[in-house]
Amino acid sequence: MRSVTVWRTTVLPPYTAQLRVYEPLAAFPEPDRARWQAYAAEHGPDAEGPSRPVTAAALAEQRAALAALAGLTPRPLPEQEDGRAFVRALDGVVYVCPWTTRLRGWLALQELQRTLPAHLVDTALPPALRAAAEADRAQWQQEHPDARPWIASSRWEVPLRWFLPFGEEDRRHVPAGEYGSSGEGERPEPAALFYLTPMVQARRRVARAYRVLRERAPGGPLVDGAEEVGRWLEEFHPRSLVELDYGGLVRLLGPRALAEERSVGELADGLGSLRAGDTTAALRAYEVLTARWRRVLALRQAS
Repeated sequence: MRSVTVWRTTVLPPYTAQLRVYEPLAAFPEPDRARWQAYAAEHGPDAEGPSRPVTAAALAEQRAALAALAGLTPRPLPEQEDGRAFVRALDGVVYVCPWTTRLRGWLALQELQRTLPAHLVDTALPPALRAAAEADRAQWQQEHPDARPWIASSRWEVPLRWFLPFGEEDRRHVPAGEYGSSGEGERPEPAALFYLTPMVQARRRVARAYRVLRERAPGGPLVDGAEEVGRWLEEFHPRSLVELDYGGLVRLLGPRALAEERSVGELADGLGSLRAGDTTAALRAYEVLTARWRRVLALRQAS
């Protein structure tokens, strides 16, 4: 089994949520299947069953990324994929969610250049460094044309479209310390909030939401979001698992708000109202959700 020593760190998870897909080993072609099978056998699953979070492994990933940046010669992107993954075991089946840190780093770099002022990007990542990373990405993409990340990340908020694949019955709230701590004198296991559902159910929910949004609220902000999530899910094995992990956002919400957080159910209720023709109730639900996550997003400006 995976060692609990990954908790021996003062690093807290960043204010980032993740949407993950875990594929069964059978979904991977050889030799990748054998490699992931050996990896899972050596390290053990990060979570047995649907009720355990993978928080320890997520912290290990964060610690590795910080170690790379803290070196005398910082590396904004790893030189190659590290070959690690989140591993879940459910009903005797092993599921793997590769980290693909390098690919996600390239995508994050592109997002930074789209969303931040140029002078800030130049200060953090000089143009020559970004140009070299882009050249590496273009060459790698030619060699791996079908590559896609198993993990999507969002800083400071959970995008409303990410709630669409899930139902309230998929919700898992784990209070801090429920599964113990890392050992004497160590931090208790942090609180976690995540949703986990079979891929077939996730696709069904997204498709249903897309139909009602397209018919009842064409041009609305969630229509394109539902289509985007649906297309992404179609790229994976139909027997995969889909997980929404609030990650470090649990520290922004706080214990009470975390225990009461029901955005998935509220969005589903709003879609139900829209489907029934009650646009007033649907709009009210959307406005409540939007206002809530705007308040969370506004905390990034706090000093």
